[in-house]
Amino acid sequence: MLSFYLIWSLSYVILLWWISRFWPKKIDSDLIDQFYPQVTLIVPFRNEADNVPDLCFNLNKLDFPNLEILLVDDHSEDASFELLEKAVGKYGNVTIVKSEGLGKKAAIETAVSIASGEFIVCTDADCDFPDLWIEKMISPFQNPKVQLVAGAVLVEERRGFLDKFQSLDWASILLMTNYSFARQVPLMCSGANLAYRKEAFKQVNGFEGNREFASGDDEFLLKKIHHAYGKEACIYLASSEILVLTRPESSWEALVNQRVRWASKWKAHDSILHLLSAVGAFLIQLIWLGSSSLIFLGRKGILTFGLVWLMKIAAEKMSLGKVLKSLAREPSMLAFVRTSFVHPFYVLRTGFGALGGKFTWKGRRNWRSVNLESEI
Repeated sequence: MLSFYLIWSLSYVILLWWISRFWPKKIDSDLIDQFYPQVTLIVPFRNEADNVPDLCFNLNKLDFPNLEILLVDDHSEDASFELLEKAVGKYGNVTIVKSEGLGKKAAIETAVSIASGEFIVCTDADCDFPDLWIEKMISPFQNPKVQLVAGAVLVEERRGFLDKFQSLDWASILLMTNYSFARQVPLMCSGANLAYRKEAFKQVNGFEGNREFASGDDEFLLKKIHHAYGKEACIYLASSEILVLTRPESSWEALVNQRVRWASKWKAHDSILHLLSAVGAFLIQLIWLGSSSLIFLGRKGILTFGLVWLMKIAAEKMSLGKVLKSLAREPSMLAFVRTSFVHPFYVLRTGFGALGGKFTWKGRRNWRSVNLESEI
């Protein structure tokens, strides 16, 4: 057992080192002048009254010349629609519409059906984005082969360990996302920072085939476009200049609930690679927790346990630290240590939750599956 865990931890170090090699050294994208096509920014929202002031501030700082903004209400139960209607009524390029269906996918499809833009850019109502975000996101489309562009997303760090944990957890998502794109087998992306050609969306019939699932507006579309247009059609931008910041979850319960919602769509992916990656992540955490049995093997076992976890922490600091440093974040060593010990429990809790498919999102509960028809 001692030899197994020593080999395991060394393999883990090598694996994270290898994956982190694909994180780009040059993180700022180049702009090619005079590329100002018609772009439609789609922002679905549900019960976002508290975020209306920040959303309006962010929309107001976008200065792209040919920008249409569609705010789509997904049946809000608060004053979101009225507040936004009052706040953006003076903006000539902003339109607020009500979704024709239920859920985020229906809201996006409603917007795409009336969008005037050749290119669609998507984000969420609780996000902050840079001034030149639109320009940077659509710049890659000057290559006619590019059909979809995904960008990096991180949580805002305010205070406390929960925020730092979420930042490091997001960094691990970014690391794996970038690696999968670099290997031209993209596994995931975030709908909070996503752009695609409207024609590509139509060609793959939007969310047809997975509309009934409450989550996955980003991943399902990514897989469909990648399958339809080939390996060069989808690219990932790991640039601080297009980094979108989202609000951190306010409690551990809310964080786990969010991740369960994301993970619950595992059964909907028709991909062996996606299934293996999900199962692999689960098994890796089981092995790490299993290392606690080393402490019952006497002095050598205790020393091995300490060495194994030291290597784990060092590997994660090396790889995730590289990601966060490139995005102007530098967590403390204590944050890495605490996160390293908590993360296995968090992943296993999320995994078991995903198997049951129970989660709540924006006041909607889903107790048996990710199927919207089961919501009560």
